[in-house]
Amino acid sequence: MQNKKLWLLSLILIFTLSACQNDDSAKGKEEPGESNTATEQNENQTNDNQEDSQKQNQQENQDDEKQEEESNEQENNEKNIPDRFENEVPDENGIITVLEPKATDIVVNKKRKLPDGYVPPNLVYPDIPFSFDEKIDKRKMRKVAAGPIEELFKGAEEAGIDLVAVSGYRSYATQKAIFNRNVQQNGEEHAKMYSAMPGHSEHQTGLTMDVSTVAVTFQLVEDFRETEEGAWLAKHAHEYGFIIRYPKGKEDITGYAYEPWHIRYVGKEMATEIYEQQLTLEEYFNLYPN
Repeated sequence: MQNKKLWLLSLILIFTLSACQNDDSAKGKEEPGESNTATEQNENQTNDNQEDSQKQNQQENQDDEKQEEESNEQENNEKNIPDRFENEVPDENGIITVLEPKATDIVVNKKRKLPDGYVPPNLVYPDIPFSFDEKIDKRKMRKVAAGPIEELFKGAEEAGIDLVAVSGYRSYATQKAIFNRNVQQNGEEHAKMYSAMPGHSEHQTGLTMDVSTVAVTFQLVEDFRETEEGAWLAKHAHEYGFIIRYPKGKEDITGYAYEPWHIRYVGKEMATEIYEQQLTLEEYFNLYPN
């Protein structure tokens, strides 16, 4: 009887231990759904981190590129500024008298004037068609610009473009008479926007020519740009060393109204840079108005 009780107790103990082991085994197993969800969460978190890292790298690269562009632009501007500009000192009215008026890269505007009594050297009559027959001063240009403008007119003719020269060199006295007449007819504010004060005119440098065409009856008007001749000039002038000196939309920088007819000789290399970058002469030399 005693042995029978021991045998039953042993059997009960065996069943109890077996049941505990099964429970522990069940608890140790993970549900498939729970395992997959945790894995997906980890993968999503990793992907999110990678995307954030990529975005941060892209932003950093863009910032670096922008800083590099700004640095290069500043370096280019500094390279463009001739040393003589640093020695130019404005007078009590803020007007600078240019130190080297014979330079082909001279900048003359409302804040920069030619020396008193200046007459450009080597004025010649370029062999190009004019809107008048008289052999007078406004036919003239400096020799350094006369050859290139002859080539420009030749190129235009070969392209079937009929350009006509209207006005080149003007003396100080002539510009003074033109400006004063403009003031009397239209008022000083209008005159300063459409006509240079004496001593401040690019025409006095001998590097400038106004051109037109029969389509606008040889007038100097904005409609010239809408003609075949005006379109050709805007597209090809730089190939011969000329720029459209007073472009549209840059009036606040040049100080003058848009003049699609007014071309200025600066040389092929500079003219090409100005054309490709869509700059004014002031912007090219970083000479912004105050």
